[in-house]
Amino acid sequence: MTITAVGHSYVDVATGARLDVWYPADGVEPARSCLAEDVGLVRGEVITTTIADLAAPPVDAADAYLRLHLLSRREVIPNSISMDGVFGRLANVAWTSAGPVAPEQVDQLRSLLAKRGHHLTVESVDKFPKMTDYVVPSGVRLAIADRARLGAHLADGTTVMHEGFCNFNAGTLGPAMVEGRISQGVIVGAHSDVGGGASIMGTLSGGGTEVISVGENCLIGANGGIGISLGDGCTVAAGVYVTAGTPVTLPDGTVVKAKELSGRDGMLFIQNSRTGAIEVRDADPERWGGINEALHSSQ
Repeated sequence: MTITAVGHSYVDVATGARLDVWYPADGVEPARSCLAEDVGLVRGEVITTTIADLAAPPVDAADAYLRLHLLSRREVIPNSISMDGVFGRLANVAWTSAGPVAPEQVDQLRSLLAKRGHHLTVESVDKFPKMTDYVVPSGVRLAIADRARLGAHLADGTTVMHEGFCNFNAGTLGPAMVEGRISQGVIVGAHSDVGGGASIMGTLSGGGTEVISVGENCLIGANGGIGISLGDGCTVAAGVYVTAGTPVTLPDGTVVKAKELSGRDGMLFIQNSRTGAIEVRDADPERWGGINEALHSSQ
């Protein structure tokens, strides 16, 4: 399937590097202005981008940005399109209150704006902007906007609390509570809760290749975490971190590596308070009743 979109891009005047691209929703003119453009450090231009094959890696920054927009607009789900090599296609950008600029241009921009009576704020220096500068998905609560990168896929009914975080090419497939970290490539199913300080391992660091997913109606307790996938109806107790190599004791006393349990439904992971061993039991569906529907309604 061929995708074509018209967007507005900012380009660094000194180097010609493409800093970003905004692809507005249908019917919205791709036009914007910023103070960095007014003082001559960046230039804006309207571009047309065509992607012939979403299964092939992005070929340039415009291609990469269009894929990030498709993810945050929920037109594709995480891991359904190729994001291979995306870091190499994006420039490192200083995201400022005056618009995107190359990091080495920040001091000059600050000086030029000071002469005009403007104060400059640098929000981040990163290859990815925050999602809400480009896409605001419907039915989502996001306590702090910079906790979701462009390319995050947040389903209707998702709440990302103040310390929650969602990376690009990752996110939720239904109403969910995110108080911990959803790493790149991770998908969280509907009616699941990623507790405060909890972490789900991605594949960007450490050479990992397995894509981790969390099923529906799951709970990862506060300060817990997983490096294996969870099926539906699973619970990881608070403070319990289960990686692929974690020794786990089964109900019959057998000890296996956690990776052998990856993706199973109805698991409860706990830590034995006397021995410190990680144990798995059958989850009691009555113990975890799912997220509070009243908190996650988009109405």
